[in-house]
Amino acid sequence: MSAVPERRRAPALDVAVVGGGMVGAAAALALAKAGFATALLEARAPQPWNVADEVDLRVVGLAPSSIALLDDLDVWTSIRESRSGPYAHMHVWDGESGAAIDFDAAAEGRDLLGHIVENNLVQWTLWQALETAGVRRLCPAEVRGIEEREDRAMLELADGESLSARLVVAADGAASPLRGMVGIATRGRDYAQRAVVAHVATERGHGQTAWQRFLPTGPLALLPLADGRSSIVWSLPDDEARRVLALSDEDFMRELGVASDFRLGRIVSTTKRAAFPLRLQLAGNYQAERFVLLGDAAHAVHPLAGQGVNLGLRDVAELRDVLAEARAAGRDFSAPHVLRRYARRRRSADTLDARGFDALARIYAWQAPPLVVARGLGVRLLDRLAPLKRRLAEHAAGF
Repeated sequence: MSAVPERRRAPALDVAVVGGGMVGAAAALALAKAGFATALLEARAPQPWNVADEVDLRVVGLAPSSIALLDDLDVWTSIRESRSGPYAHMHVWDGESGAAIDFDAAAEGRDLLGHIVENNLVQWTLWQALETAGVRRLCPAEVRGIEEREDRAMLELADGESLSARLVVAADGAASPLRGMVGIATRGRDYAQRAVVAHVATERGHGQTAWQRFLPTGPLALLPLADGRSSIVWSLPDDEARRVLALSDEDFMRELGVASDFRLGRIVSTTKRAAFPLRLQLAGNYQAERFVLLGDAAHAVHPLAGQGVNLGLRDVAELRDVLAEARAAGRDFSAPHVLRRYARRRRSADTLDARGFDALARIYAWQAPPLVVARGLGVRLLDRLAPLKRRLAEHAAGF
């Protein structure tokens, strides 16, 4: 942990990353390992992860592209061996028409489709790796202002100190104060839904399969945990989510069993429940002078495809590669044309994915019988079109 006097004396850094969640910590680690003098600023240090603790309610389905990045950062083996739930199959079905589509890792020439891992485990492992990589961790630290100068950006901190860097990376979440400070607007829509999360035990094992049922009220996912239980992500209208949160455990398990079509049999036990609001949000630009956005600060998407963190980690890989390429060529890595290259590539890809997830959410909200029939026919056709289904699987994997 850097002391205040060191911050006063320090020369300008190459990069200051603001936000120490999974994506921000991965960005700081990736840039440091690429040879950039990097600092990470975070308001609150993550809770230490311990294998004896209950599994964190917030989990992420890490795609192969994310696993490849974490492996490149020398943290994946530790995460995988600590506690992760591999899955090789995915079964998605329509609660109205019954139409289903299946994805199988072996059919794609891979061992697995991904791993279900606790958010806290990923963040804690990355956080621990920062120090050995030479990243200056400033925590607690809160940015109150940002000023662009000729050769650097100046960050004014809440404790009255300042920090300078050639580039500021904002990974400070969907509400991103830094995004507002530089005047980047967002657009999107509130889904008026909440995702209810819990971990449940079921009569039958999950079979290393991710299950997802689309209901008129929103999708329900059952994701395979390492201990044999399933993590549920149940998207519901706000009022319905509040009602479900208030149910007794017995009533909750009964309703969840019905909603999941009892695909894994009865729900036999549950943890506490929590919920978080759902929103589509896209930044109008990912770049300003000596400044870029990544992760939720750039894009917040519907969780129906489980791709939010994966998109953020793809931002990290792209930013690292663009900056390293510029520096290797002897160019200023923080120059506007370099940052535009990152912003153009990732904003295009993220927008395509976010709009695709939004379109799926709208399509599965259809309840008129003719539209339900048409939707079912489309899903059944897609399941039979192996080349197109393979392309979808490769895209989800990040390839």
